[in-house]
Amino acid sequence: MTRSEELFARAQKVIPGGVNSPVRAFKAVGGTPRFVERAEGCRFRDADGRWYIDYVGSWGPMIHGHAFPPVIEAIHKAATRGTSYGAPCEGEVELAERVIRLMPSIEKVRFVSSGTEATMSALRVARGFTGRRKVVKFEGCYHGHADLLLVSAGSGVATLGIPGSPGVPEGTVGDTIVVRYNDVAALEAVAEEHGADLAAVIVEPVVGNMGCVAPNPGYLEALRAITARVGSLLIFDEVMTGFRVARGGAQELYGIKPDLTCLGKIIGGGLPVGAYGGRADVMDCVAPVGPVYQAGTLSGNPLAMAAGCAALDALEADGFYERLEALSARLEAGLRRAAERASGPVTLQRVGSMITAFFGPGPIVDWPSAKACDTARFGRFFNAMLNRGIYLPPAQFEAAFVSIAHTEAEIDATVDAAAEAFATA
Repeated sequence: MTRSEELFARAQKVIPGGVNSPVRAFKAVGGTPRFVERAEGCRFRDADGRWYIDYVGSWGPMIHGHAFPPVIEAIHKAATRGTSYGAPCEGEVELAERVIRLMPSIEKVRFVSSGTEATMSALRVARGFTGRRKVVKFEGCYHGHADLLLVSAGSGVATLGIPGSPGVPEGTVGDTIVVRYNDVAALEAVAEEHGADLAAVIVEPVVGNMGCVAPNPGYLEALRAITARVGSLLIFDEVMTGFRVARGGAQELYGIKPDLTCLGKIIGGGLPVGAYGGRADVMDCVAPVGPVYQAGTLSGNPLAMAAGCAALDALEADGFYERLEALSARLEAGLRRAAERASGPVTLQRVGSMITAFFGPGPIVDWPSAKACDTARFGRFFNAMLNRGIYLPPAQFEAAFVSIAHTEAEIDATVDAAAEAFATA
């Protein structure tokens, strides 16, 4: 029995499913999850001493790679001054100033402790600001595990939400409307029927939670126009895309200005942190200035603020995103060549440093087309890559991430492994 197997057996006795987030359990791909002992650059070492080239990167935030020296140094210095205050600190101001300077639409920002907190808070603010109840989310887009967002779609163009998880009462999601992603007509229909009571539309501008799915040309522009016309707020969930697909996120890449933006752990160098921000008039609805209450004991944690300042400063280095794009394009091109050895269709989709190999015909533009992919083939490919020292997201419907710490040699090693692994799938 390996050390990871031993740890997983112990964990299942004391932690539900042996993991603290479901996808880590490897249920979608089979086998035993690797327990990480340490991580450096673009690699991690498991409990059995084996090193892997990592394309999960803590699900996106490790854009600099693991144990990035400036972030580690900033955390160390901050920790010597205390790990949590429950009171304001200068680091909050400094990180807020950086976020506002880099993210085009944000005029004011509030820090929280997770992406889930960011999205649920942004929607509360949207309802408070507009005085309306209903919100739209898109099928296949994940915005955290808040009750009102755990919704599955019904039939028809757009349906009122039904709970997507036991424990979520129907009343909680009764005002959540689910629409197909990349379908402008579906949102137009919702706007026509519910526009007067539509508080917000929340979207992953580039979806990472059904694999990497880009918006169709003109789609985000249509969302912006429709929400502006009916007086609802457009919320970009950039927990994955923020500072990753471009320095200013997807909103910079596509030239769209949302009313509110949600950000995740990339703004804390990978530490537990999130944020929501946007128009000053909307954000001034948040207590203590306005009536919409939101609070958090660890919000603005000094360790996360210090790490975030170091991480965002490094993103401003000359040539950073050009280098990241070159590495990501090299990986995409190599995987396309390698996929020619696969027994069935493989669709490669990439936006910036987010990439997915879908085991099915493309293009993948929405949840139905993603769901039609062959997850069994993906599972075989995943395990073949794992056995060759390449760690990919353990689910077909998750994007992989390239970091600036990956080198051409590691990209090429990944492509070589994929050429063999595709032959098994």
